[in-house]
Amino acid sequence: MTQTPDAFLGGKISLYQLEDGYRAGMDAAVLVAALNLKAGQRAMEFGCGAGAALLGAAALYEDVELTGVELDPRAAALAQDNVALNRMEGRVRVSEGDALAYRDERELDAVFFNPPYFDDPSALRAPKAGKSPAWMSDAGLAAWIDTGLRRLRSGGVLTVIQRADRLDDILVALKGRAGAVNVLPVQAHADEPAKRVLVQATKTAKGRLQLRPPLVLHEAGGTGFTADADAIFRGEARLEFRR
Repeated sequence: MTQTPDAFLGGKISLYQLEDGYRAGMDAAVLVAALNLKAGQRAMEFGCGAGAALLGAAALYEDVELTGVELDPRAAALAQDNVALNRMEGRVRVSEGDALAYRDERELDAVFFNPPYFDDPSALRAPKAGKSPAWMSDAGLAAWIDTGLRRLRSGGVLTVIQRADRLDDILVALKGRAGAVNVLPVQAHADEPAKRVLVQATKTAKGRLQLRPPLVLHEAGGTGFTADADAIFRGEARLEFRR
């Protein structure tokens, strides 16, 4: 199992990731920036991988109890090692297993995840074995959202980042069960369609859906980050939504 050392959120977190596995990047940083967890809350990440977003949340939000659940045994073991590396054993826990079958009767204040991008494995072109669990899912996206909502307390918040073309599926899964939905398109450049959307919803809330101004990652005509994106990637900015 070859591992590579990495820094996340401008060095706030140090972690090892699998060289041949899924590697955290923009999606994880945007996801963490949107959580806005409060002291004393309990939160869970489904499919935490090597722990980048999980540990990033612990670094940005103090006095929060965090649990990550990961199906891939190699990634789960690495996440546990990364918790120890960052000396966060007291408030971050990693459990190996299927997040959709995880047993814990306690209700959560927040659930967050970056679910597998393709429900249909045939949509992938020759994926590397180590990356398949992060890109393929036996359960559909609706199952992830259903499980997340069932784990939340009334008024708890679900946050998900996904491909933009899955927005309709996300909204259908939330309908009648969560409201005050905020949708943030994430665009590589201002003149390009969004390839990702971040969606945040509050269980049992009745507020209207709000479409937010997009988060643009790169300056026009180049690969340099915009000021907003750079601040998020360095862990120095939050995405705050009204509920």
